[in-house]
Amino acid sequence: MAVSGQQVKSPVMVSCKSNSPVELLVHDAALEKLKAEAENLRALTLTARQLCDIEMLMNGGFTPLDGFLTEEDYNSVLDNVRLANGKLWPMPITLDVTEKQAEGIAVGDRLSLLDDFGNLMAVMTVKSKWVPDKKREAEKIFGSPDDECHPAIAYLFQEAGNVYLGGPVEGVQLPIHYDYNDLRLTPLEVRGSFRRCGFTRVCGFQTRNPMHRSHRELTLRAARDAKANILIHPVVGMTKPGDVDYFTRVRVYLEILKTYPPGMAMVSLLPLAMRMAGPREALWHALIPRNYG
Repeated sequence: MAVSGQQVKSPVMVSCKSNSPVELLVHDAALEKLKAEAENLRALTLTARQLCDIEMLMNGGFTPLDGFLTEEDYNSVLDNVRLANGKLWPMPITLDVTEKQAEGIAVGDRLSLLDDFGNLMAVMTVKSKWVPDKKREAEKIFGSPDDECHPAIAYLFQEAGNVYLGGPVEGVQLPIHYDYNDLRLTPLEVRGSFRRCGFTRVCGFQTRNPMHRSHRELTLRAARDAKANILIHPVVGMTKPGDVDYFTRVRVYLEILKTYPPGMAMVSLLPLAMRMAGPREALWHALIPRNYG
């Protein structure tokens, strides 16, 4: 965690109207049992976007989700912006696979989910398997059935698999990162940092771009109006093609952090794969920071 200047005051509990985020990681004896089981399960290697999604699922950033959406939840999200149980959720988080990968996978199967180095991330229980109507999904989520100039629509039709799998996941470990690990805080860790720093009210600034002087002034004025501290919460998962790489951006955030009054602001990185989905994206970007406190 990076904080501007020195930490302030004595610890104070954060006032947050949301429920606590629910991590999907398994621990202790149950973890060892899950690892042993995974050795004999069929394995799927996750894509870069799926790795972002599984990290957000396991660390609680996607609460109230307990895994990849089932067909019932998927259709409810597309039509009603809610899960089948009525909870607000705007974005379909699905495990897409190719027809070849889907062969032989049936409802009730359990799958090992791996990163591209073969590290076990999680075990998934398949509750749904279906072929989505991608034009319908594109129209509902992005406002166009076929405009492949939009990067997420292009991804949907050109890269995403044609079969979706849904079901709960049991997390083994978060994806392995080799940079900025001290800034990659989970929702529970961010909340803990707020308590230790004495942050009782927090203005979050989520961005996929480098910060400029105007951004600094915007966050300062918002925080002062709200009598709050500041969380700079940049996206370091998949963003828009052509964006400045996150390694460069994080160095910018750390430099601008030094210009805030001591103890006023902190930086934590968000491993989110953005979808660029307009109003749904805006709602999504309200629900996720709420999980972070």
